[in-house]
Amino acid sequence: MYKIPESVLVVIHTSDLDVLLIERAANPGYWQSVTGSLDTEDEPLLTTATRELFEETGIVADGERIKLRDWGMSNIYEIYPVWRHRYAPGVTQNTEHIFSVEVPRGIPIVLSPREHTAHIWLPYLEAADKCFSPSNAEAILQLPKLR
Repeated sequence: MYKIPESVLVVIHTSDLDVLLIERAANPGYWQSVTGSLDTEDEPLLTTATRELFEETGIVADGERIKLRDWGMSNIYEIYPVWRHRYAPGVTQNTEHIFSVEVPRGIPIVLSPREHTAHIWLPYLEAADKCFSPSNAEAILQLPKLR
C-alpha cells in the first residue's frame, strides 16, 4: 500500500512560543514537528491532524481545551529520494497542510517509539533552526503571526 502524497504538519507550541520537536527514530538528528499522511484520499485534514497528533505525541485535541488550528496554508515540496519508495511509482511531490496547536506547559508527551525516540521544547527561533525540513522551519517562523 503506497502512501498518499498529501499530509499534515502540526506545529505544537506553548503560549510563550516554545515549540515541541520530535526526533525521527529511523533518522537520528532529524528533528521535526508532527507530520503524517492521509490514511484515505477522502480523510478530512482535521481528522488526519488530530490522529497524527495523538499517534506521535499522545496529545488529544479535544476541541475545547486543546484545539487544532488550520492555517489554511499548504506547501508543495519534493519528496526526498530516500523516501520515494513509500509512494506510487512516479510520485515525487507531496502537498503538506499546516496546522498548529497551543498546549499547556508541562503537558505529558508520549512518543511512538517506532517513529520517534526523543522530544525537546525550544524557543521558536531555535526550533526552526533545528528542523531538518525547510517547510517545517518556515511554518515555525510564521508561528508568531499565525498561531
